[in-house]
Amino acid sequence: MHHAEPLDLQLNGYRGLDFADAALDPARLAACCAAYRADGGGRFLATLITDDLAVMERRVAALAAAIEGDPRIAATVAGIHVEGPFISGERGFVGAHPAAHARDATVADALRLVDAGRGHVRMLTLAPERDRGCAAIGALAARGVLVAAGHCDPSRACLAEACAAGLSCFTHLGNGCPHLLPRHDNVIQRVLACDALPFVTLVADGVHLPPFVLRSWLRLLGPDRAIVVSDATAAAGMGPGTYRLGATTVTVGPDGAAWSEDRTHLMGSTATMPVLRRVLGASDPDGAGLDADAVDRLLAVNPRRALDAAARRQG
Repeated sequence: MHHAEPLDLQLNGYRGLDFADAALDPARLAACCAAYRADGGGRFLATLITDDLAVMERRVAALAAAIEGDPRIAATVAGIHVEGPFISGERGFVGAHPAAHARDATVADALRLVDAGRGHVRMLTLAPERDRGCAAIGALAARGVLVAAGHCDPSRACLAEACAAGLSCFTHLGNGCPHLLPRHDNVIQRVLACDALPFVTLVADGVHLPPFVLRSWLRLLGPDRAIVVSDATAAAGMGPGTYRLGATTVTVGPDGAAWSEDRTHLMGSTATMPVLRRVLGASDPDGAGLDADAVDRLLAVNPRRALDAAARRQG
């Protein structure tokens, strides 16, 4: 059966390569792109997580140079997703990101990262409550960047203000937050109640969200607002072992779940595109039960709509 070409908005690495590798080898990245395609993937946003701002700037520039320097890479890497460093540093909300480098957003710092990417930064995830007056959100949206909230705990009013300023997505709802939350007024309920937010991404690897939660949130969000991402790391497609995500270590067990060394939180996923399709589809009794067209909408159609809508805002 023919599927629309998927577009993963959040891929941190693949088959042993971490895109935040300090010495990113374009030849290895090209080989990684080929492996990703061979495994059933399409295009993706190479994702970089929180680190020292100058270090992130160099990594963005290295990815941009690799995209521009090799047509094989450009055919698969649709751009760069900068996840952080303008996120919550609070335990639980910071997730797998190094809390020491989480910081408030400024327009100057946000645009430093975008400028380093020479037009290849397509998405940036930040915490709205760390962006005073939503100034960075507005500046990023004016540059055509898809601005997403994530690793954050904004109030309903803050979320509404951010949407008015140009926020148009939420990154991996239900993850990047503490295990225990107030039962009614929490970031998950606020996002699900926020009709002004056009898109919400979900990690459908069967680990990040229990399938019954995935099913109910997909019903609630509807066919046009939900986007599925892998949040996969260098551990994807590699089996059990120890891998890198930025400056930290990921431990993968026989079940494929990627954990921090102390097992307090997940460290991205190991999901390949076939895994996402299985979790979303009707063939697995624990899956979300969607037909092929609905799966394509989540993996291919909606992510393109989100990036295209952001690009139209430029200027």
